[in-house]
Amino acid sequence: MCTLHQIDRERAEAFSGKLLNVLNHGALALMTSIGHRAGLFDVMSALPPSTSAEIAAAARLNERYVREWLGAVTAGGIVEIHPNGREPRFSLPAAHAAFLTRRAGADNFGVFAQYIGLLGCVEDQVLECFQKGGGVPYSEYRRFHEVMAEDSGQSVLSSLFDVILPLVPGLPRRLEEGIEVLDIGCGVGRALNLMARTYPRSRFTGCDLSPEAIAAARAGSAEYGLRNVHFEVRDLTSFDRDAPDARYDLITAFDAVHDQARPDRVLKGVCRALKADGVFLMQDIAASSRMEENLDHPLGTLLYSISTMHCMTVSLAQGGMGLGTMWGRELAQELLREAGFREIEIHRLPHDLQNEYYVVRKGSR
Repeated sequence: MCTLHQIDRERAEAFSGKLLNVLNHGALALMTSIGHRAGLFDVMSALPPSTSAEIAAAARLNERYVREWLGAVTAGGIVEIHPNGREPRFSLPAAHAAFLTRRAGADNFGVFAQYIGLLGCVEDQVLECFQKGGGVPYSEYRRFHEVMAEDSGQSVLSSLFDVILPLVPGLPRRLEEGIEVLDIGCGVGRALNLMARTYPRSRFTGCDLSPEAIAAARAGSAEYGLRNVHFEVRDLTSFDRDAPDARYDLITAFDAVHDQARPDRVLKGVCRALKADGVFLMQDIAASSRMEENLDHPLGTLLYSISTMHCMTVSLAQGGMGLGTMWGRELAQELLREAGFREIEIHRLPHDLQNEYYVVRKGSR
């Protein structure tokens, strides 16, 4: 008997339909990224129903490319078409613009869509790692720090002063009075430069493995003439041994710990570098360490994919643990306790779908 007749036809047809959606939605993610990067969604949100030529002119883009892009996003249900003879008009509904424009702030899905094309650029290298082991280094990821900075701008910068820093009682006041702050995995330094501008009496240090990111961070601080912030290229693999003793009042890590080669050593170094009454504020992925508990995670497929294509492999490229994006809160708490921390609070914030916020202290021993 043919194998097809031995399986559940209804289930097979449903799965076939799902795969068809995968192809269409994967392509739509690329077009969403293009629409975001080219500013097309921003432009269309301010226009009445317009022709492809009018949209291209308003966005200062090539009409032929805009017209073909409109075909994709219209077929995908993002843009609406208004037939008008040989020159149809197109509009972006306000309900869609609320999740696709820069005015949408933390709700702008266009930012996240950029990861699909970005990670596709290293598919060949990752495939080779499947076959031979090892990892893909940070240097292979074009635009990664740029996209991460935009991502962080939504989840961190948008709520840094109103929501995130106040998770630690009294912290804003202490920052105003003046304390020592370290940000590990600081990337291009947008959060740290913003804090340095807001709290001139405090002193800030940012470190990252990427020379390109640190160069951008230094350029940002120079633009504002900041003298209370310092950035350095630093590999934190041996941070457990070379971290300074009890220097910092506050250490932050925004979506950075799971990417490290040795998160266990980094956390031990953080504990060592904190003063006795210091606080470690860590933003990291909201997930369980147990895969079966992430099956209904709203971003589960995306985050495991980002891990495969970036977070896990960049750690393995350094000979690291390769914990990956979805290392989870159970393992995070285990490593924090092993590092010497005794007090761990985990917070979920309404504006941030993908992360949890850890407020961690050494506590009494």
